[in-house]
Amino acid sequence: MHISPQVFKELIKKSYNLDLIYLLKLIEEQYDIQPLYEDSMKIAALHQSLIRKGLITKDEEKITTIGKDLLKFVTDENTKKIIKRKPITTDFEEWWKQYPPTDSFNINGKQFKGTRSLRRGKEECRRKFKTIIEEGEFNAKQLIDALKYEVDQKVNRSVRERKNIMSFMQGSIPYLNQRTYESFIELLEQNKDQDDVDSNSGGPTDI
Repeated sequence: MHISPQVFKELIKKSYNLDLIYLLKLIEEQYDIQPLYEDSMKIAALHQSLIRKGLITKDEEKITTIGKDLLKFVTDENTKKIIKRKPITTDFEEWWKQYPPTDSFNINGKQFKGTRSLRRGKEECRRKFKTIIEEGEFNAKQLIDALKYEVDQKVNRSVRERKNIMSFMQGSIPYLNQRTYESFIELLEQNKDQDDVDSNSGGPTDI
């Protein structure tokens, strides 16, 4: 890595040191850093700083979107400033609003009675939601759309089958921890791809 004086000045201004950058770069290159921080208290402190500053995830040591932006600043000569993303709380609040409070619901005048509270542990969910976004694999819109899709599917099935399918909905904490949203994001992507194919085909052809 070539660090120019201007880049160095900006890093110091944003409270990043070169040791931190180097350790982050090793993670990007998939170097096993565990032996390093297990044998050195100083490197262990650096590792904790990476987590605390939101540059890597706590569990899997994946580089977050913030960490990727930092490395891009260091390596891309055209990038003049470090992008420091501010946490967007409105995305989480929208997701939280969409999560059913209980497994009871009413549709078209018909009441489906439930027995459980579903929307629980708001602050724990907020932290997990933020971690998922920072990992960079999925964005907030995908999480919100996936949740809406699952709820709609369960409500529609309840009407068709005349029983409360919402009773199988997970609580908000295990929903995020077990990454249940992934399969529904995949379903939405498949449906989108199929819609694109149908629109490009010009409709069915009679033979």
